Amino acid sequence: MANRTAKEATTVKGTNPQFLVEKIIRSRIYESRFWKEECFALSAELLVDKAMALDHVGGVFGGNTKVTPFLCLILKMLQIQPEKDIVVEFIKNEDYKYVRCLGAMYLRLVGTALDCYKYLEPLYNDYRKLKRKTTTGSFELIHVDEYIDELLHQDRVCDVILPRIQKRQILEQCEQLEARVSALDDDLYDVDDAELEELERELQQQSSPRRSPSPLRRDRDRDRDRGRDRDRERHRSPSPRRRSRSPDYHRRRHSPVSRSRRRSRSRSPRRRRDHDDRRDRDRDRYDDRYDDDRRHRRDRDHHRDRDYDHNRDRDYDRRHRDDRDRDHRDDRDRDHRDHRRR
Repeated sequence: MANRTAKEATTVKGTNPQFLVEKIIRSRIYESRFWKEECFALSAELLVDKAMALDHVGGVFGGNTKVTPFLCLILKMLQIQPEKDIVVEFIKNEDYKYVRCLGAMYLRLVGTALDCYKYLEPLYNDYRKLKRKTTTGSFELIHVDEYIDELLHQDRVCDVILPRIQKRQILEQCEQLEARVSALDDDLYDVDDAELEELERELQQQSSPRRSPSPLRRDRDRDRDRGRDRDRERHRSPSPRRRSRSPDYHRRRHSPVSRSRRRSRSRSPRRRRDHDDRRDRDRDRYDDRYDDDRRHRRDRDHHRDRDYDHNRDRDYDRRHRDDRDRDHRDDRDRDHRDHRRR
């Protein structure tokens, strides 16, 4: 009775909510001590206290497949199915990071694609550290934004297979979701020239000093550079419109920070969306061409196998007919000889 789903709970993805967790892991959770002692007769209000006491995330661990309290609470939420407002409050909770991770995991299991992108993508700005228990029983250090990225892009998180959701590009093409703008774009626009020069000086100081070349090699390089400059001046046509640039302009233009700034400015959300649309169309065109080629090869192989079977059957009939005629002739000759002897 304690392991049954609540009567007022609705089906999720066309099945019982508890069935979203694999049967072997579900049976391990039912047999665990945390489930029997801490999760018995647990309601949505009492679940908050248990979630606040979490100190790590994870799935199963150890040689005898033990389960973590985080996974037990996930199954308990699937069993009692709390309201959506409670789950959203879990996600918006900024004081307890493991409560936020618990709500994000539950929403990823039962929520739609729009809800997942709407409520989980803002958590990319949360860079707090998390402890995750691995399958060997040891702990590893991750961050909240990494955990959210795994929920949105991977198929299995915390040893639970996640339901498939639509990709963000498809929802943007259907105008159900707006293009996501990174919070780092505003930081790139706010960088002024003084900060650019300071960053350039730091990059120059961090770069390793080069070893001075030998005198013979220095003379050879000087002669080669002089010859290149002479050839460049010979082939360059004078233009009155050409204006000289200051060294500071060229240094700022060719710096890595300036290139990233120009790239971020040049790519507006509309241009990024157009670029994604063209890339999706090219991918669909390539998939259609690949499907046509595969269908053509399959039909060709089918016709070839059919011709082979037809020729094989025809050869078999011919050999069978020849054997039958030969047996008939032998029987007729035998009867004729017997008749002559009589």
